[in-house]
Amino acid sequence: MKSLACLISLTFALTLVSHGKENLQTPLEQTYRAWREAMLRKDSVTWKQVTAPHRQMEIKNRILSEKRPFPAAVFDLPAAPPKIDGMKFLEASQNGATAKASYFGKIDFGVGGKSADNLLVLSFVRGKGIWLYDRADVVNLASLPEVRKELAAGNLNYLKETPEARPSGVVPPVPIEARPAKTIAKIYVFCPGREVNAQINRISRHRFANVQEAEIVIGGALDGLNDVQFTTRRLEGSTGKEAVSIRVYLMSQVPGVKPIKVFEYQAKEGEPVKGSGSGRFEVTPAAQAVLMGKSR
Repeated sequence: MKSLACLISLTFALTLVSHGKENLQTPLEQTYRAWREAMLRKDSVTWKQVTAPHRQMEIKNRILSEKRPFPAAVFDLPAAPPKIDGMKFLEASQNGATAKASYFGKIDFGVGGKSADNLLVLSFVRGKGIWLYDRADVVNLASLPEVRKELAAGNLNYLKETPEARPSGVVPPVPIEARPAKTIAKIYVFCPGREVNAQINRISRHRFANVQEAEIVIGGALDGLNDVQFTTRRLEGSTGKEAVSIRVYLMSQVPGVKPIKVFEYQAKEGEPVKGSGSGRFEVTPAAQAVLMGKSR
């Protein structure tokens, strides 16, 4: 009964603040603190109450695609969510059903050590009559010393000129719920000077821009045939001669068993790059045996 009373109290408090005359900072901060406390307490009920629906589904899909337990794995974080207490509040802005709150100072993840002043941007969406937490973005200002000085002095021009710090006004749709993965898969992309968009089995969508990065395939790899589609686009400032590589790997959970490369599109430096392409890969019983460590 005590936990139920706390839950009702939290819901009432958030609703009261969101409909009152307080400025935007107050309800956003109350939502973030409720979300952070839920993460620290591993409280899945409150986490669901204060987290945006699309973010909930994205997290659930990723966890199930990694063959980890949901919701228990939601709270398996390398560090605690950052505190906003002690940071300098810069601004809170709203665009339709989206909002952002920005803070400047030392970002505390609870792991100790000294850090320089950086920018923390919290994102929210409107739902259930309250503001719901979406995500947090940390902007490392090590390469932007002038911006660091401006923010310390209260000059917010950088926020006004940076799209990532402005609410978009668009609430992302809730993704399709993925089935728990049978075979874990990852997509790896190397695309200096280019943007690559990829889609696997029409459910796992990925965007890479001027990076070397890997992401989990949502829903994992299916037994039998799997579809891969991709597009590439040259970014401003590139030479157009940069190499590009798109690969899909099947991942083992057995220590010492290496990933299996099942798909690859590659263009070496100076070679023509496809604007779009597609292909297939197959998950066979033989590949499954290798991943399980039963065949070498």
